[in-house]
Amino acid sequence: MKKHTTLLAGAIMILAGMATAHAEDTIRFATEGAYPPFNERAADGSLKGFEIDLGMALCDKIKRACEFQAQDWDGMIPGLLANKYDGIFASMAITGERKKKIDFTNKYYQTGGVFVARKGAKLDTADKALGGKVIGTIPGVTQCYLEKAYPQATVRVYETADSLYLDLESGRVDAILSDAIGVDFGLLKTERGKDMEFVSEIYTDRECFGEGVGIGMRKEDSELRDQFNKAIAELRADGTYDTIMKKYFQYDIYGK
Repeated sequence: MKKHTTLLAGAIMILAGMATAHAEDTIRFATEGAYPPFNERAADGSLKGFEIDLGMALCDKIKRACEFQAQDWDGMIPGLLANKYDGIFASMAITGERKKKIDFTNKYYQTGGVFVARKGAKLDTADKALGGKVIGTIPGVTQCYLEKAYPQATVRVYETADSLYLDLESGRVDAILSDAIGVDFGLLKTERGKDMEFVSEIYTDRECFGEGVGIGMRKEDSELRDQFNKAIAELRADGTYDTIMKKYFQYDIYGK
């Protein structure tokens, strides 16, 4: 009996060790679960969205299991540094300030600016004065780009996106330069924006719009970061990235 008991205990330890090894092999991503269409809660409480699909495809490329867990935004970086998860996959922009604490993969998308006006409206984007039209924007990256690329344009700066959209609807501005993804889901896909459309390409000038969005990682996990960088490039090359992107967007969000 003692021999059988010893064998049973040994088997339990082996199984426990296998389970622990599997758990340690799983890559854990934190996401917010509140930023559609990138990450959000499905009706059953599970996480879904562009970043969830892309993350699963990246893990498949490097032949690792992965899982997502919801995390409040303010706790993202502290949780990563405390080893609660292995990466932040939550539309986190790559910035110099954040890079002091954590590392990032190469970008997997880059939000840019686009001109929006009423359908059928023409905007001469080759003209530094934009044809004398009144252009609305909000402080930050889009204002930066307008000042850099169109120094002769007549520009009105609004404190909020909602006030910007209202003046476009009322005709107090001829067009706006706004974050492409934000204006798409905040205006164009709503009833109030049914008569509006993009009237330019999407601009991703790095000086104004930054480096893009990457997976936040601990600085010591450089090997895993490099694996993800390779996987991002491979998904871009084999068409998988575009297939996933087109489920959520009708335009390129990767940038140049």
